[in-house]
Amino acid sequence: MYVVESKGGAIACMLLALFFLGTWPAIMTLLERRGRLPQHTYLDYTMTNLLAAVIIALTFGEIGSSTPEKPNFIAQLSQDNWPSILFAMAGGVVLSLGNLSTQYAWAFVGLSVTEVITASITVVIGTTLNYFLDDKINRAQILFPGVGCFLIAVCLGSAVHSSNAADNKAKLKGAGYSPTSNGALTNEELRNLEKGTGIIEEAKAGTAEFLLELEKRRAIKVFGKSTIVGLSITFFAGVCFSLFSPAFNLATNDQWHTLKEGVPHLVVYTAFFYFSVSCFVIALILNITFLYLPVLDLPRSSFKAYINDWNGRGWALLAGLLCGFGNGLQFMGGQAAGYAAADAVQALPLVSTFWGILLFGEYQKSSRRTYVLLFGMLFMFIVAVGVLMASSGHRK
Repeated sequence: MYVVESKGGAIACMLLALFFLGTWPAIMTLLERRGRLPQHTYLDYTMTNLLAAVIIALTFGEIGSSTPEKPNFIAQLSQDNWPSILFAMAGGVVLSLGNLSTQYAWAFVGLSVTEVITASITVVIGTTLNYFLDDKINRAQILFPGVGCFLIAVCLGSAVHSSNAADNKAKLKGAGYSPTSNGALTNEELRNLEKGTGIIEEAKAGTAEFLLELEKRRAIKVFGKSTIVGLSITFFAGVCFSLFSPAFNLATNDQWHTLKEGVPHLVVYTAFFYFSVSCFVIALILNITFLYLPVLDLPRSSFKAYINDWNGRGWALLAGLLCGFGNGLQFMGGQAAGYAAADAVQALPLVSTFWGILLFGEYQKSSRRTYVLLFGMLFMFIVAVGVLMASSGHRK
């Protein structure tokens, strides 16, 4: 099998993973804003997400000769390594729950803020756990200041959301709509919105008309709902994300000595395969359930309706491949340089915010205060990713 051994190779894996993991949420958000049900999108996504793991296992996991210490992917499938497999599958379960939660959180609090909060929680909790699991191979004097930068970024991210929400409320009020104290529109205004009253076609990004037109078109209606719902979902997703990397670390390095004597550790490709299988199963069960029992006032659907929904399917399949390859590259880099350093890919809001501004018009025509907070948030992420990568060690 192919093994990443150099620090430079590990950093290259992290940077490529950073781009992939920051891009797929933008694609999923784009489809929701075009009116495609998130259950349909996520079912497509989860198919190719598993496909990416299979491709990685059958290519990188089969390159070169197999040895007793480092068996190839197929050779390891028949070994008695169930304790490590269960750790890998547990990581897949929490990742699936986190990804499933974020597809609803994006609608409530925006792509940029959702990614900032979840990524920062992941780093603060997950990186600390990985540091001790990896026997402190990363330099603490560099690693933990980087964690501190992420923590500052999450505070700034919350402030950006609050400031931008106030800007949007002012825009709606100026256009003749009167948001209530919790950001909701009145019943009469919601009826007008459904009828298209007062909405201007091809509205410019950042205007009140743009916000109203977006609400009319999107799959998840957010007007009239408290942003507390979105932030609660976001924090739940962040906790889930903080646990998947430590679980994968335990699966590949067996720090708790659960394997029988003489049984080799799971190689990263075998662990990633089992990780992705459990992620796939949980996503399949939950999203098929949500077709018939939808949440957050989404319309009821069916498996037949999903099969016949080809609107945006290609983009959803691409999102699954990007996420799958992004996760695989993160784990390849983490196995070489330490999973704590590999958490630098959690700076993915840098990429997501770029796509949010470019594709969705986020923060267009916002106040100066919002722009200052946004710049501060992005700057802290740039510093954090550099510091975490500089803390990379070398696994013996």
